[in-house]
Amino acid sequence: MNAVATCCCLMFAVLRIHAQHAIVPAQRIELFNGQDFSGWTFCMRNNADPMKTWSVSNGVIHCTGTPIGYLRTTRAYSNYVVTVEWRFVKIAPKADNTGVLVHIQLPDKVWPMCVQNQGKSGRQGDLFVMAGAECKEHKGMDANTPVAMRGPANEHPIGQWDTNVTICAGNDIKAIINGKLMNEITGCTVSSGYIGIQSEGGDIEIRRIYVEPLPGGRRNSRWASIIGLR
Repeated sequence: MNAVATCCCLMFAVLRIHAQHAIVPAQRIELFNGQDFSGWTFCMRNNADPMKTWSVSNGVIHCTGTPIGYLRTTRAYSNYVVTVEWRFVKIAPKADNTGVLVHIQLPDKVWPMCVQNQGKSGRQGDLFVMAGAECKEHKGMDANTPVAMRGPANEHPIGQWDTNVTICAGNDIKAIINGKLMNEITGCTVSSGYIGIQSEGGDIEIRRIYVEPLPGGRRNSRWASIIGLR
């Protein structure tokens, strides 16, 4: 077996182990405790000090947006709904961007293989497949081109809180912004992994991040009517 084949085998073995240890939530799990970054780790460009970018005050996470990078959970998840309640403190040209990252794969790097529910002002609901991840709707498109949201934006004015929801069911992902289904991709090549938030220019605050079981049944019917489940 040559070196390339050996490397590929090792990579897929790591991914299988990773998937086996992914948590499938049976109830709501608060990912942010309102006090500190317990349960989170950071990846910043050029190994910059994350504490100069990320902070917690008065029960809210603040991200300056520079330098670029992300914070992510230390535990992986699969088959879940992740909700992020956030807002822009202010925006300016090239300072209006962030995103919710799901199915983050190791190793940590800027940027990792994952799927991004776009957080850029005016574009929340676009879905990016990143760093080699792929999906049915994106095939044939440029790597940096998102699967565009369906219809006009559904964001609140700058300074007000938005609710960004990402439903991850197997290899399919849905984006819901402020209660409106904005987008869906299917056949993703990643189906489990870590959850993260980007630092990418936007000066943002985050007050809640939590995961829940998938819609349907008694466990979590909150989004069932929006995405067409019964």
